[in-house]
Amino acid sequence: MNLILLAIIALGAIGLIAALLLYFASRKFAVHEDERIGEVSAVLPQANCGGCGFPGCSGFAGACVKSADEKGSIEGLLCPVGGQAVMEQVAGILGMTAEASAPKVAVVRCNGTCENRPRLVDFDGAQSCKVQQMTGMGETGCAYGCLGCGDCVTACQFGAIRINPETLLPEVDEEKCTACGACAKACPRQIIEIRLKGSKNRRMVVLCNNKDKGAIANKCCTVSCIGCGKCVKVCEKFEAITLTNNLAYIDAEKCKLCRKCEEACPKSAIHAFNMPPRKPKAEISEVPVAPSKTE
Repeated sequence: MNLILLAIIALGAIGLIAALLLYFASRKFAVHEDERIGEVSAVLPQANCGGCGFPGCSGFAGACVKSADEKGSIEGLLCPVGGQAVMEQVAGILGMTAEASAPKVAVVRCNGTCENRPRLVDFDGAQSCKVQQMTGMGETGCAYGCLGCGDCVTACQFGAIRINPETLLPEVDEEKCTACGACAKACPRQIIEIRLKGSKNRRMVVLCNNKDKGAIANKCCTVSCIGCGKCVKVCEKFEAITLTNNLAYIDAEKCKLCRKCEEACPKSAIHAFNMPPRKPKAEISEVPVAPSKTE
């Protein structure tokens, strides 16, 4: 009986000592979190999409507080899901004002529909863009175009992307898109770009990502950019278009939406989004020749 009592006392003493050690260790090594981090995190949408560039909303909240303390501003930080309204709340908690940020949207830079880019083979493996990219060129002859398996659709938490059953290309719902960038990260060919929405949601985009030379690109897709440079020439005044690796690219910040590049492109690779329909050109009527006066 004495042995049992001694064992209980010994275990109790060990437990008490361990509890005291844990208590003092927790006090000494405690990490005190700024209360503002919790306040900022509370106004965030808690989507944890990673579109802000940080691991989840709590990581973004910590970055905002750190930036406010070290830099005195939260410039360069943006929650794409919450947008300007949420950033104004964050700025209010931190005692500053939020700078207006231009809205962005995901754009699929490929127009290789079934009609423009015919299928050459049937892929019987896993319906995944990453799998197709690792095993070959996919079902078409274009090594740069959309693979059409819908990895971007799976990655989108907001239901903003769907695969068109006729074209087999992803389509973005601009009203639902938060520009979080999850779809762009999921695309193994990097054809999805997060671009500025533009004034009145209008923008000009080269819907091609093919970097092959013109003859090769034209062979695999009838609407591919062939790197002819005609769009660059008509935009010399604004320098909004550059030609790199046989592929034209339009700078959204420099583009004036004049649409001259769209007219100049011989392959219809440049598309205008949300633009009003063009006015038909007035037909030039022949000027009637006045009859000569006869004496």
